[in-house]
Amino acid sequence: CFVYSTEIRKQVAGVFLVNLSFCNLLLTVLNMPFTLLGILRSQQPLGGCVCKAVGFLETFLTSNAMLSMAALSIDKWIAVVFPLSYTSKMRYKDAVILVGYSWLHSLTFPLVSLFYSWVDYNSVYASCTLHLKEETERRRFTVFTIVFHSTSFMLSLVILCFTYLKVLKVARFHCKRIDIITMQTLVLLVDIHPSVKQRCLNEQKRRRQRATKKISIFIGSFVICFGPYIITRLIELIPFVTINYYWGIISKCLTYSKAASDPFVYSLLRQQYKKVLINIVNRILKRDLYPSSGYNSSLDTENDYCLHRTN
Repeated sequence: CFVYSTEIRKQVAGVFLVNLSFCNLLLTVLNMPFTLLGILRSQQPLGGCVCKAVGFLETFLTSNAMLSMAALSIDKWIAVVFPLSYTSKMRYKDAVILVGYSWLHSLTFPLVSLFYSWVDYNSVYASCTLHLKEETERRRFTVFTIVFHSTSFMLSLVILCFTYLKVLKVARFHCKRIDIITMQTLVLLVDIHPSVKQRCLNEQKRRRQRATKKISIFIGSFVICFGPYIITRLIELIPFVTINYYWGIISKCLTYSKAASDPFVYSLLRQQYKKVLINIVNRILKRDLYPSSGYNSSLDTENDYCLHRTN
């Protein structure tokens, strides 16, 4: 959609989406197959050097994806809470700076882990990832793991919660204002048919729930997919705790499932991306059901939470 649509390329959020897609695609192509081989063979499927490279990429890509989601939420927060100053607060230059920080931040930790030889095949997760081999380095590895997950998962989660809850507050305010206008209109239109009135009330109810559902999906998918794995990695730092093999595999697969859900969560929930995708499909099928210029995309803010768009 980013390549196909000129309007989407003009949006700053597209930079974050491309970076997120880049991380998810590489994770899918380079890491998931090797984890599958590890599960099927019940042993390390790769040589030492290749395993270290795959583990390095996993740490980098996962952290980068989390920070990209946080950057998307910051963009949405600025667009909704500060709509009049959005173009000055969030420019392409600012987006590039955020992406650059995301890369620098995400590269730092795998480089440190590679330097200390903390990247190896971990049989609990059937994958090449962070792994402690020498008990003498447990304290240092513990500090590293806590700092890594705190500055990637926890930082991103805090940003997601703060920004999207602010967005939800604004969305509810707009919904309440529209509800008041709708009720006043229904009172004035005394001759309106009951079925029409009921449809208006139903749409009013759906409008109130739309913002809550979308934000719940944004935050909920992040917590459900990453939370179990991060908590498991922190719990296993306790010396006398042993992680169950099947739970380790499940938690690892949940992190991979985030890459599969992101296209739906961050793209197809937006009306503009749906229309662009329909245009792409129609062009492939040589149909012209929806004109490519028939959609509007100023900032693609969350006003569609409450306000009806004219299609």
